[in-house]
Amino acid sequence: MKEKHVLGISGGKDSAALAVYMRDNYPNIDIDYFFTDTGKELPEVYSFLSKLEGYLGKPIIRLNPEKDFDFWLMKHKNFLPSAQARWCTICMKLKPFEQWVGNFLKEGYTVYSYVAIRSDEEYREGYQSRQDNLKIKMPLREDGIDRNGVIDILNYSGLGLPDYYKWRTRSGCTFCFFQRKIEWVGLLERHPEAFEEAKRYEKTAEKFGSPFTWSENESLEELSKPERIAQIKKEHEMRLQRMKKRFQANPLRKQQPEIDIDDLYGQSKVCLACHK
Repeated sequence: MKEKHVLGISGGKDSAALAVYMRDNYPNIDIDYFFTDTGKELPEVYSFLSKLEGYLGKPIIRLNPEKDFDFWLMKHKNFLPSAQARWCTICMKLKPFEQWVGNFLKEGYTVYSYVAIRSDEEYREGYQSRQDNLKIKMPLREDGIDRNGVIDILNYSGLGLPDYYKWRTRSGCTFCFFQRKIEWVGLLERHPEAFEEAKRYEKTAEKFGSPFTWSENESLEELSKPERIAQIKKEHEMRLQRMKKRFQANPLRKQQPEIDIDDLYGQSKVCLACHK
């Protein structure tokens, strides 16, 4: 039987930890690692991918969609993607993957696709295969590895977390609509040129009647005002202080995981193709 093993890297911690886990624990499986590049990723993502390639000892294949974000935005009449209309995921993540894997399936391969859903994410489902010879595997869930386990894997490997985790808990496009308000502030402060690009997209979309803004219930123009930034930061700090009072350290762990934005704001809907 012809077999192909593939593992998608998003630039996030879970998929990176899964890649390290498979390399270290299943060295007999020859895995093709791939990254679907939208062209709108954070520079920290590209830097982390380079480090990860060094650890894996093989290149991460880049699946570039035939058309860029601007092309698909025009195709959608300049309507911004949103949680309700995720055309960006479909056109720039899922379709390139399906086209790439489809070639193997046509050649008679059984393809095993490894998805980074953890054991503490019972509520999440991975990519739903419509092909009998495309098999979905979830080793982190199957082997009981949760978020702390993922962080341990990355720390022990020497990779650590991607740098953007200092202010954001998601990989994906710079203007991803799943970002919280404080993450938009982080983008403004660390990558102002990317923030300004997102503002331009938003203003163009408004002219064409798009009902969505990148951030829920307010434009980036409103969000970037100094008084609004101060308010967002104040609310975020209040959340952080309340969480610290409730947080109990685990005496059995030498290195305690830091409180991240998911802890403060709760798990939000995410795009698994972009954010794992």
